[in-house]
Amino acid sequence: MEHGALVLIEIGALILGIGLLSRLASRLGISPIPFILLAGLAFGEGGLFPFSQGEEFIEIGAEIGVILLLLMLGLEYTAQELVANLKGSRMAGLIDMLLNATPGALIALLLGWGPVAAVAMAGITWVSSSGVVAKMLQDLGRLTNRETPVVLSLLVIEDFAMAFYLPVLTALLIGTGLIAGTISVVIALLAVILILYVALRHGRLVSRLVWSREADVLLLSVLGLGLLVAGLAAGANVSSAVGAFLVGIAISGPAAKHAQRVLTPLRDLFAAVFFLFVGLSTDTGDLVPMLVPAVALAVVTMGTKLLTGYIAARRVGIAEPGRWRAGFALMPRGEFSIVIAGLAVAAGVDSSLAALATAYVLITMIAGPLLARIPDSRRFKLATKRIQANRRARQAA
Repeated sequence: MEHGALVLIEIGALILGIGLLSRLASRLGISPIPFILLAGLAFGEGGLFPFSQGEEFIEIGAEIGVILLLLMLGLEYTAQELVANLKGSRMAGLIDMLLNATPGALIALLLGWGPVAAVAMAGITWVSSSGVVAKMLQDLGRLTNRETPVVLSLLVIEDFAMAFYLPVLTALLIGTGLIAGTISVVIALLAVILILYVALRHGRLVSRLVWSREADVLLLSVLGLGLLVAGLAAGANVSSAVGAFLVGIAISGPAAKHAQRVLTPLRDLFAAVFFLFVGLSTDTGDLVPMLVPAVALAVVTMGTKLLTGYIAARRVGIAEPGRWRAGFALMPRGEFSIVIAGLAVAAGVDSSLAALATAYVLITMIAGPLLARIPDSRRFKLATKRIQANRRARQAA
């Protein structure tokens, strides 16, 4: 059979399988993300039925999926809302870094991998997955909740921080000098400032540029602009997700409203491809030796993320249930963690780091969407009401 036919058959079978798994998840009332990840493991390296065709399509589709998730998330908010929330979340961002980077650095030192590996592991455990969190918020119907801007602010702060962290990590890994590392950081900072300036000052111009009553024209314009800016951002050592998010922030009014409608099916398709890619690119044989430290690290850092979200939401006056929802939403790690592990191992750090990072990311990706439903349970709601009542009673006394 011709190569092209085999590619179509395998990709078609995978997408059909994702559709069936998503239907099953919908009937069970849970997010489809864990099912898609497990399917990727079954058909990935070392799986039961290894996927051998169309790897390039899946890899590019996964990157587009992250970009679309963050582009659509940006369309939900205005530039003014973003800046206001970023200003109010600066201290929460610092708490986030201290609570979540520290366990990763400590486990690298305990395993004897050295200080450079400790810096890499700190980044792996620090940063939540913007793509997974965006999908979770959508699946759980929380995009308009009061705590969601707090969650988004922390995600944006983390992604901005990566613009400085990644050049520094790269310089440490390959041993470049202080000047070269500083230049990379300055370029990344200038790129972020430029994109944010356009979003804040010229958002109306951007909206006019992409606006059209024709659905196909609007779709192509918004998608093209999002991919273009994401690519330019990545080229400047800034997260492509940050670039796409800020494009969404810059688009407002009717353009934003109609863009959400026409982009939704495309986002859902490529978001599923992203989660599938994570599973497909994981060799299950490498995960087994690292499962115990990965589970321990996941338990600790999911707890620290829960605390981070709770504190951040409390600082801006969110009620008790919203504080817990914010904390649970931040648990999954993802694309950045995998990228950091890949950079570290490619530069000669112990290869076990990649296995640990992959197992850790998969655990948080699978457990995160399941745990995020806890605040919606009847028992949990009753418990939070009792906490609020006790707090009011103490304040009254």
